[in-house]
Parts: sequence; C-alpha cells; structure tokens
Amino acid sequence: MPAMRFFAMTCAALPLSFSLLAPISPAAAAEKEVIVEQPDANLSPKQHLDQLYAQLKRERDPDKASGIADEIRTQWNDSGSATVNLLMQWADKAIEEKRTAAALDFLDQAIALKPDYAESWNRRATLNYANDSYRKSMSDIEHVLDLEPRHFGALSGMAAILTESGNDQLALKAWERFLEIYPANRSAQEQMNTLSEKLAGSRT
Repeated sequence: MPAMRFFAMTCAALPLSFSLLAPISPAAAAEKEVIVEQPDANLSPKQHLDQLYAQLKRERDPDKASGIADEIRTQWNDSGSATVNLLMQWADKAIEEKRTAAALDFLDQAIALKPDYAESWNRRATLNYANDSYRKSMSDIEHVLDLEPRHFGALSGMAAILTESGNDQLALKAWERFLEIYPANRSAQEQMNTLSEKLAGSRT
C-alpha cells in the first residue's frame, strides 16, 4: 500500500496529534458532548496532564475516551510560552496554505526556543511524514517520545512509518505501546489485530 494512502487511512481512523496538521477546533470538541473530570484548581499543568492520562488508561468507552484524548491534545498544544505558541499557530497556517518551507522554518524556531516542548517536534514529524521524509520524521518522533513517552500521537506515527518500511514486528510493538496508554481506541485495536494476524500467518 502506498505510504500516503496508508497515512490517509490512519489519519481518518485515528484523529491523533501526529496526524493533525491543525489544532482541534472548539466547535469540533464541543460536538462530542463528553464529560471530562474537572481538574483540581491546585494542580499544576503536568499534574493535570497526568490525571488525564490516568483517566484515559482506565476508560473503556471509546467516545468518552476520545473526549479525554481531545483534552490531552489541548494540553499538548500549550507550550507555556506565548512566543512558541504564536510560532506554532503560524506553522499551522503555513501548513494549511501548503507553504511547507515556511512551516518548517516556524517549527525549527519553536524547537530552538523551547527544545523541551514535545508538540513542536511532533508537528514537525507530521510535516516530514507528509513530505515522505520518513527518516527525519522518525528522528523527530524519537525526540517526542523522549520528552513524553505517553504521546500516543507520536506512537501512531511511528507505527505508520514502521509498517510502510516493512517492519511489522516493530510496528506491532508501537501499537501495543499506544494501547497501553489509550486502550479504548478501536482503530488502534484494529491495526494491532491486523498486524498480529499478518505476522501469525507468516509463521505458518
């Protein structure tokens, strides 16, 4: 299957951060009508994110889990720096307008200013994937997962690249890691089952 076709299928099935070239709109998030536990006002951003990941891990209803995942993505999108957030917005706009060079420049600047902000690496990984620069994309994904090992969006991107590279065993492990974090995602379950069956068939 051509790489971009596979990625398009993954994007359609998994609305994940790696596959998002623009943030989720408030209107789209509101349509879900999913209640997410309200954070304690005394929690730090990191503690709030930890709380959301804990909710996501124990939630078994796909729709409710999707709402929690959206809230996690909202947290990912805030770098804590007004300048970096602005650069990310400019990058999104450049991506929408298919100005790839400008988008990469904005993302490079965001990474230089705040190298410990995982989402700038993740957004660049997405853009590199879209441009068929798989080696660069995988390098950026590794940075994302070093900074945030629970980044399920980056794991989905890793699985897509590994599948396209014919590394089904490693792709399966990426989906397994994904489902440890986000167990209610049906599309990830289907991807893992498909790979499991393929690998089982190859052994017979």
